[in-house]
Amino acid sequence: MKKKSLKLAAVSLLGILVLAGCSGGKEVASMKGSKISEDDLYAELKKDPQTASVLTNMIIKDVTENAYGKDVKDADVDKEYKKVEEQNGGKKPFEELLKQNKLDVKTYKESIKGQLAFQKMLESNIKIEDKDLKETWATFHPKVDAQIMMFESKEDADKALTEVKDGGDFTKVAKEKSKDETTKKDGGKVTFDSTMTTKPEMVYVPDQVKEAAYKLEDGKVSEVVTAQNMQTGADSFYLVKMVKNQKKGNDYKKFEKELKEITKQNKLQDPTFQQKIVGEELEKANVKIADDDFKDILAPYLPQKEEKAKKDDSKKDDKKEDKEETTESK
Repeated sequence: MKKKSLKLAAVSLLGILVLAGCSGGKEVASMKGSKISEDDLYAELKKDPQTASVLTNMIIKDVTENAYGKDVKDADVDKEYKKVEEQNGGKKPFEELLKQNKLDVKTYKESIKGQLAFQKMLESNIKIEDKDLKETWATFHPKVDAQIMMFESKEDADKALTEVKDGGDFTKVAKEKSKDETTKKDGGKVTFDSTMTTKPEMVYVPDQVKEAAYKLEDGKVSEVVTAQNMQTGADSFYLVKMVKNQKKGNDYKKFEKELKEITKQNKLQDPTFQQKIVGEELEKANVKIADDDFKDILAPYLPQKEEKAKKDDSKKDDKKEDKEETTESK
């Protein structure tokens, strides 16, 4: 939340300074023997690498919203806002949090609209082919129902495993001894697949635990599984019981809908894909940088002239070959 507010504040500040720079430079501060103008401040800010980053974000935001903002519905913005509101304690606590960060509901919703427009831009450029689905299929496992227990020491995990093996009820042991506060109250019940999707939401199930679970028959319990805690870096120790295992089989077409959604999400989160699409949109928008000090800020997104020339030449060669082949066939 704080990061978002800082980013918005920086964007607003740079916008003011850009306008101020164009207006000739009002006095910002004065002292005996000297003064600081808006031009002086702008010139100093340009030396900070963060300023270039802020300007880049402003350009991308404007290009994105100009092209895709019309596709974002108010209902979608409200839905996303409500979700964030609930995650932060409800209406009053969240509005207080916004105030603390010098934001209001309107400004925050505008930032959500920008994020959704960016997502629309990426989604409109996603093309999914059979080879993409097969690649996703290689690591895919359908949704399963299971129960887990998590411990901070192997000794505690071993004791719990012994208790279960001696006839103890997994649900009861999980409620009493598991250190996973999110799942223990319900006996460790969790639903997950090979993606980050879980139920309850926000429960982290390590890949090592998932792999151990997929090998189990219904009703069976794993040995102790060691996995690294993402937050602390320390080892955590798990027991997992399979409740309902859905076998993957060999026919990926059976899960085509799920595979398409996973592939789509993977592409949306792929920095290389994002950079490529942003570059294409910047070219379409014919962005011009007026200040020479910022002339190279979009270079990471735009292909170099030499690279672009090679691609254009390659396309010409392909067309030429196709034409020659057509002539020969006649």
